[in-house]
Amino acid sequence: MPRPSADPALAAVLRRVREESGESQETVAHRAEITKTALQRIELGQSSPAWMTVCRIAAALDLSLHELVDAIERESS
Repeated sequence: MPRPSADPALAAVLRRVREESGESQETVAHRAEITKTALQRIELGQSSPAWMTVCRIAAALDLSLHELVDAIERESS
């Protein structure tokens, strides 16, 4: 079964929120319990993360899922 393609809006929002918060990829990845490389690939739109990974990254950024979805919708329009 083919993997879903990465979502560029998700990638852009996660990167922007992380950068605006002043957090490093290493810090966010550690809090989300993923590798820094995995977060880099997600932020670059090279990887499509599992739902639980998205939830953990959002939590690591102190971002509610509602806020994340709103930001993705704004990014996509």
